Amino acid sequence: MSALDPSQLSQFTGTEKYYRISRRHLLTDGTKYLAEQAECYWMMDAIASHLCEIDTQDWFVLVRMDVSQGRAVMVYEDGNGGEHARQQIPYTDFPLSSITLYACWDGEHWVIMLPSEY
Repeated sequence: MSALDPSQLSQFTGTEKYYRISRRHLLTDGTKYLAEQAECYWMMDAIASHLCEIDTQDWFVLVRMDVSQGRAVMVYEDGNGGEHARQQIPYTDFPLSSITLYACWDGEHWVIMLPSEY
């Protein structure tokens, strides 16, 4: 299945390039690595779809996914404990028990990144 080495994720700080996944959504080097290695572009698509519904005045969104027994819950928060949205994932083979990603609005795009890239 996955070739994801979780220890590699913390090595991403900043990004050298952005990768477009839709007209208004970009991945960083770290989230592209995550999507490729964990085969989870579906997660990036889910994040992008929820970000479309969040007002861009909230320029920062924390996305937390917790995985248990092949199921997941994705929670979209404002970074201060306020919840924007919650999504149940009925099946996943995502290799980590949890992950947190950030999304920031740059005035034109939502940039989805690893916390170490913030």
